[in-house]
Amino acid sequence: MRGEWSRSTFHAARPHRRLLADLALLAVTAIWGSTFVMVKDAVAAYPVFSFMAIRFTFAALALAPLVSWRRRPTPPSPLPAREGGETLPSPRRGGAGGGVSAASFLIGLALFAGYGFQTSGLHLTTPAKAGFITGLSVVIVPVVAALLLREAPRWNAWLGVAAATVGLALLSLQADFSISPGDLLVFGCALAFAGHILLTGRFSPRHDPLLLTFGQVIVVAVLSAGAALIFDERPPLTGSVLFAAAFTGLLATSTAFGIQTLAQRFTTTTHTALIFAAEPVFAALFSFLLIGETLGPRQLLGCGLILAGMVVGEVRRET
Repeated sequence: MRGEWSRSTFHAARPHRRLLADLALLAVTAIWGSTFVMVKDAVAAYPVFSFMAIRFTFAALALAPLVSWRRRPTPPSPLPAREGGETLPSPRRGGAGGGVSAASFLIGLALFAGYGFQTSGLHLTTPAKAGFITGLSVVIVPVVAALLLREAPRWNAWLGVAAATVGLALLSLQADFSISPGDLLVFGCALAFAGHILLTGRFSPRHDPLLLTFGQVIVVAVLSAGAALIFDERPPLTGSVLFAAAFTGLLATSTAFGIQTLAQRFTTTTHTALIFAAEPVFAALFSFLLIGETLGPRQLLGCGLILAGMVVGEVRRET
């Protein structure tokens, strides 16, 4: 009877856990949307990979004490004595993997590519446009997931791709039908972030969320530092750049990706992508409030089609 009660209680609690996970992912999306203007200003004064190295080093330092505590073994506590007075120690907590696992490396590699493309693209395009192009990752996720599973994507996924593609053309194509280098770089970011969502959804249920988050942050910090040594000339670090790196590193990286990794244990990859569709809306809102960026009618129509494509592509919620 106790086992049956526990199972029924577990299943009854699942909708509640999914709701909390969804709200947490929405908060993460708002945080990410708020950083586009800040990052654009920062990389206008400081090289891209150097900024990323500082940002992800802050994130790693913030997570390190938690990881150390998580891996700390607990003192053994005796179990009830068996016959003859023998006792058995309780299992130790911690030690759930050490260093950077293969899963962390793969997720971190996708994250490094995504932020490398996005941060470089923000040099050459506007925060609102970057937000909507980044949001194309939401449309890419179900199509790539279906192809990897060797199954034909559903009709709504293809419709979403078509709407988002037209929207991207309206938003980014110039009068001579060329696309700006900044928009193209941010599109590379969308591809990389789609890979990040898929990899996180695959590995997060089988790994400790804190260690998985810490591992991917370490990977990005190390790769960014290596790229900075090769490509960047480092000017003096200003207070505004340091603040932007600290804000994005602590709140938009360590906190946000920790929440994402934990929340994706209780919701589906496709549903995560649907919630992330709100990121470009937040990016455009903060861009308007902070720097007064506005888009023309054609660009607004393109943004609307991209957002519609995201929603249509995810209209069938997985259970």
